[in-house]
Amino acid sequence: MTEEYDMRRSWRTDNDKLTFIVCQSREPESASQTVRGSQDDRPERMIGDINLFLFEPEVEDDDEDDSGAQAPNSTNPSNALVGEIELMIARKDLHRQGYGRAALLSFTAYTLDTWTQIAAEYSSAGDQTARSLQYLRVKINQSNERSIALFQSIGFVQTPAGANYFGEVELRWQPNRSELETRKGWEETQLLEYVEK
Repeated sequence: MTEEYDMRRSWRTDNDKLTFIVCQSREPESASQTVRGSQDDRPERMIGDINLFLFEPEVEDDDEDDSGAQAPNSTNPSNALVGEIELMIARKDLHRQGYGRAALLSFTAYTLDTWTQIAAEYSSAGDQTARSLQYLRVKINQSNERSIALFQSIGFVQTPAGANYFGEVELRWQPNRSELETRKGWEETQLLEYVEK
């Protein structure tokens, strides 16, 4: 148990990733404005996780013309970051009950809302350049139709490259807050403070 909590603590301090543990809701009668460590996130409530990994953009063939110039609508890669999302709902009995969709929508909204802090934490201490989010991506096995459909349902679009060597397809989403709001299905999100035990 101690190792699990130590691992979660390290997830909160790494500057190139962001990890949320997906937990089942607390009891409805709980009106607390905080999430209590080792209580609200105890192991029997944990059902999965969602992660954001940050990368420097790679020069891609489809972003350049034959002369090596960038395509007109591409973001300046020297000032942008790419975010890759990984989502897992580990408990099979909770698949197809909306937990993955709720986690993905909440996590994506949180990423957009706190992007300035996320990008600043990623950047080196002396680098004061504001970094933009070029796009979010996800890589999913081509046979996992349900996961592909989940990401497509919130606006991710499959790249034309097709499956890679590992059989994964890549889907991308251009940051768009208004599009995200229309797909969420709820009007308000409340961010609760996490208090360690």
